[in-house]
Amino acid sequence: MNSIPPTTLEFSHSAPVIRELGVAEYEPTWRAMQAFTAQRSADTPDEIWVLQHPPVYTLGIAGKAEHLPRTANGIPVVKIDRGGQITYHGPGQVVIYLLLDMRRRALTVRPLVRMMEQAVIDLLAEYGTAAQGRMDAPGVYVGDAKIAALGLRISKGCCYHGLSLNVAMDLAPFHAINPCGYPGLEVTQMRDLGITDAPEIVASRLTRHLLRILK
Repeated sequence: MNSIPPTTLEFSHSAPVIRELGVAEYEPTWRAMQAFTAQRSADTPDEIWVLQHPPVYTLGIAGKAEHLPRTANGIPVVKIDRGGQITYHGPGQVVIYLLLDMRRRALTVRPLVRMMEQAVIDLLAEYGTAAQGRMDAPGVYVGDAKIAALGLRISKGCCYHGLSLNVAMDLAPFHAINPCGYPGLEVTQMRDLGITDAPEIVASRLTRHLLRILK
């Protein structure tokens, strides 16, 4: 499938600061999100961090032992403070963290989750792929297969963590876990749907959709 030409959009002065972090280790990035959120004031601009992670499993605060990797594949497991169960991050997956003052934006968790899902759905629609969210299991799905995972942490009216979108990665590590706590959940990625854009291009386009929705 051919690449879609980039678009030019104008955003309001309140648009978040975009930080492109390349490939970044998970735990230092998580700690930096915590520190940013703890230190921010009512005047601190919101930020969106765009990156990829080296291979890592992250286990949310509701994580259960039965969802941990069933095989010793050498991939570290990091217990973290977002909601949800276990997921996998690795090269070729676009990760976008939203560090937002939800009170300032008059947002609550459920509408923000729906907005993140809609940004991914709109992105995939541009590529001719139909996708949808599920009320019982946050994320974005193509058919029955999950293509994007979501998770947030709220602290003093501000959020961090965000979403991950499978673009062009090795999906094998997902097979060693119950993705997001669902045994047998199928996962997919954009490359397997015939979309050949590089993760960096996808990340740019997805960021634009998030900015449009958050405007």
